[in-house]
Formats: sequence, C-alpha cells, structure tokens
Amino acid sequence: MQFDQTNKQSALFDPETGAHLHRHPDLWFDDGSVVCRAENTLFRVHISQLSRHSLCFRDMFSIGNHYDSVLGSSIHSKDGVNDFESCPLIELHDTAEDVGNLFAALYDGPHFGNNDLDDFRVVSGVLRLATKYLVDSLREKAIAHLGIAWPSTLKGWDTREDLARAYEMETGTSGARLYPSPLAVINLAREVDAPTLLPSAFFDLSRYTFPQIFEPCVEDPLYYPYNYSSSHSSPSPHICLSLADTQRLCVGKEASQHAITALIQSISNSQSIRNGGLQMQSAFSFSHPLAHGHVPSLSGTMNHLHRRSASTSICISAAACRKDFSELVDLATKHYLFDRERGYSDPLYMADEIGGLKSEASECKACAKGLETWAMRERERVWRLIPTWFRLGSVTGFSSPERTNSPPVPVIDIEV
Repeated sequence: MQFDQTNKQSALFDPETGAHLHRHPDLWFDDGSVVCRAENTLFRVHISQLSRHSLCFRDMFSIGNHYDSVLGSSIHSKDGVNDFESCPLIELHDTAEDVGNLFAALYDGPHFGNNDLDDFRVVSGVLRLATKYLVDSLREKAIAHLGIAWPSTLKGWDTREDLARAYEMETGTSGARLYPSPLAVINLAREVDAPTLLPSAFFDLSRYTFPQIFEPCVEDPLYYPYNYSSSHSSPSPHICLSLADTQRLCVGKEASQHAITALIQSISNSQSIRNGGLQMQSAFSFSHPLAHGHVPSLSGTMNHLHRRSASTSICISAAACRKDFSELVDLATKHYLFDRERGYSDPLYMADEIGGLKSEASECKACAKGLETWAMRERERVWRLIPTWFRLGSVTGFSSPERTNSPPVPVIDIEV
C-alpha cells in the first residue's frame, strides 16, 4: 500500500504557543537547506536559491554559522521524530501567503495575471517582500506589471480604459470592478516607493464623489466585499489615505473639475473669427493658471491668443458650423455640468467624447478635423498636468507626449 507523502510526515507544533504548524504543499523540498516560518506555515527551501536573488538573504546566511539548528527549541514533532535537524530555522514576520508567492516567483519566475483584484493581492505581496528583502529584479517586474493598469502614458491609460469598458459591457457591472481600489494602489506605492503608479491612481480616484471615496456603500464601485490584501475572505475595513494624500486628492480633484469647465469655455470662446480663421484655443496654455495647479476664475480664462498655424483648412459651411459649435457648448454644459452624466469628473473622457461629436454627422470635414485635433491635444495637456494637480512633483517616467508628438492645432478658414 502506498501512502501520501504528507501522511508519512510527523505533525509539528510550536511548544510555546501550542499552535499546529503546516508544511507548505509546494514549497517543501526534502533536500532544502533552510526552513522559513511565516505565521503557522513552514517552507523548506534552498539557501543557494534565496541568496542568488536576494541581497538581504545572502547577507543573512553569510553571518555566523547558520547551519546550527535551532529547530529543537522552536518546533516539536508529536512523534518525537525530527526530519530536518541540520536545517536552520528563520522566522519571517510576513504573511504565509506573501512568503509563498515570493518563493514561488523565485523558483518558477513571476506569473502575474490581468491586474484584477486577485492578481493585485498576489502582486502587491510579492512587491512588498521583494522590496523588503532586496530582490531588485522581481521588484522591477512587479512594478512594471502594475504599471499596465496604472500607466505613466496616455496611450497606456486609453488601453486600460478600453479594457474596463469591455469588462463593463461583458459583465454588466462597473468597469472599476476590474481593477483594485486606487486607494490601495496609492498606499502600496507609498509603502514600496513606486511613485510612477501615483498619478494615474490619484486621477482615477478623483473621478469618484467624496461619499463614494470615504463612505462607500455596497452599490458603489469602490466598495469591495472582501479584503484583497489578505488570504481571508473576510469583510475588509475601509482603506484610508494618509492626511497628506487626502489633501492632495482634494486639491487635485478640484483642479480636474475646473478643467471640465475650462474645456467647455475654450470651445465657446474659440468661435471668434480673426483674419478669416476659426481659432480652436487651448484650455491649458503654459501661461494658464491650470498649468501650475491653481484654480482659475470663470471669467477671463481663455484670453490667451494663439499664433495662427501654418496648417489651414477650409470651412465650407460657416453658418452651420457656428450653429454646431454653439449647440455643442450647450450640450456639453448640460451633460457634464448640470446633469453630471458620465464623464462629468473626467476631463480625459470628456475631451475624447466631445472631439468625436462633430465628425459623426457634420458635412464640414475641416471643422470636424479641427475639433478632433484640438481634443487630442487637450487630452495630452490634461495628462501632463495630472502630477501638478495632485502635488506629486516631478514623476520620473511620467510621459509628456505633447512636446514631441502632437500635431499643431489647425486654423480653419471660413469662406464667406
């Protein structure tokens, strides 16, 4: 008769607490040279493998005679048999789940998922311990993976939002449910010093109302039924930001909200005809208060004059286009400011949506293209301003595509 390996192994317990100890089912190697204990789980692994990847473990094992066993005084077997007398014991003050995920990544390589809640629980644990134990290569891979959902480029953000909308259409639930709470991401980024994750996480959080952020109910996107930072499916206490980050959120959220108004105003004020050209002005010129994170006044916001572009298109229906732009301003004002429909707190979404409205039914391709190009450029400027809005300083790796890739905003000549 054959017996399962676990049945042959004697049960272990901690004599001081009486707690039963369990060998990890996958990370217990009979030829392992060190036993690591995390909570009530034991891992028998190889000193060479840990030392190869972790500077912290390498230094730990190089100090003193680490082959002196300490298991005799720390772990007892119920049948008196000790199968690993020659192994030292290291007690790790981390969760068993996080240690298991870290060791699995060191042995088999990281196998991350799709940045959903379960994947975040794994990756965040690996990132914490990779940072703590100086596993630099694994830390970089974990941050790069999280950067897919919390990107530093506008292109990456658009891809993220496309996935969220597809998830929403497929499941009928909010696309926000696809990703972990931005509150958790901000706190993780602070804990492990990963500032590239902060701008997109703060911006995502700013799109919610304050009651949704600070007092979420079951129906709110930021309400999560279980604690995805632990291995237990227990009710999770609400995640809170530090006081400093709460202040950053409030200031940045107000700047983002004013950006919505500024974008609508720029469309309205851009209908002035100068030298025969229809000027599409920017809501975020370099001299504009929003470019420095200050709140603008509602009057006199769009007085900055732009030089006429060398790229000129011809408007074939001046009166109709003026009427279209006037109706567009009225529609945007009602939709985003009064009715607070989708996108009312998201200037990136709002600019993208407005940029495509005229092209859907307009006979004037010149004005439709002008509005589309204007919207694209304004979105890039919004993206560049996000770290300033939330007082995040200069974030290394956070892109500014407008300076290199943006086409000039065209001037549309109107034939009279």
